[in-house]
Amino acid sequence: MTIAWDKTLLVGDVGGTNARFAIAHMINGRPVLEHHQSFKGADHPTFLGGVKAFIDGCDVKPTSGVIAVAGPVTDGAIDLTNSPWRVSEQELGTLGLEPVRLINDFEALAWGAPVVPQDELASLGGPEEGDPQSAIAVLGPGTGFGVSALVRDGRGNELAMPSEGGHACFAPGDAIEDEILRILRRRYDRVSIERLICGPGLLNMHRALAEIDGRETHIDDPAQITDEALADPRSACGATLARFCAILGAVAGDIALTTGARGGVYIAGGIAPRILPFLQSSPFRERFERKGRFTDYMAAIPTHVILHKHAALLGAARVAFAEAV
Repeated sequence: MTIAWDKTLLVGDVGGTNARFAIAHMINGRPVLEHHQSFKGADHPTFLGGVKAFIDGCDVKPTSGVIAVAGPVTDGAIDLTNSPWRVSEQELGTLGLEPVRLINDFEALAWGAPVVPQDELASLGGPEEGDPQSAIAVLGPGTGFGVSALVRDGRGNELAMPSEGGHACFAPGDAIEDEILRILRRRYDRVSIERLICGPGLLNMHRALAEIDGRETHIDDPAQITDEALADPRSACGATLARFCAILGAVAGDIALTTGARGGVYIAGGIAPRILPFLQSSPFRERFERKGRFTDYMAAIPTHVILHKHAALLGAARVAFAEAV
């Protein structure tokens, strides 16, 4: 990736609810962010208005940029899930940004993960470092479940690979998960990973486990499950969150096998940092490594949680400076 050095560029990270923007510079080969600003989508009726408000508040106006968005980008545009905003590169060009590019948010995280400072990562097991010539995988639960990879060719070249891997089929790992799948199939014709490993998925799992145990549950907020699990890990909510972490580990292992991510697996999204101590003591790593004949292969792969709040912006900055050459 060739880098432009003397630029002031716009970077953004836009989801269905919130938008984050910053100005990016490249210093000593690493992206540095300043003038951070976050706001809710409801604060501006249009996406273009939100970007313009940010630019108007900058002393030095950015000339180009890259904005990461939650969903697949098609022909330079995206309709954001759970948001009235529609984003297009053509509209952004009217603000004087040239070039400007939209990329998937987990594509940005794939670019950002390798430059996150070590003290902004938390280990979930395995060696401290993976193979620096091999791919890395980035995945994580939030409102949905995102997946991406950064492929390396061993000659210094890298390519981020966005995906919709969260919509791959859920694969049960034991008899209880067989029952969870059976229960969810009554509601969903096809049960994807995202039906279980995300905020709304946590609620699906809790209700399914209650049915398996023959008990009632009146919880209708995933945050309540998390709060009760952290307060009492031996509670029913604690059992749900432990199962959530176990399945997350199994899924992370499957993605590592699929992408050849011997360079490491990074867990992103909003949930993992909030439950970090619970996650670290959960069956996550055991399920990650439990891949039959490939157990030794998996044991050599490091797993980390990204704690950096603006990792996607760091990744967008790497892409922005490469695009600005």
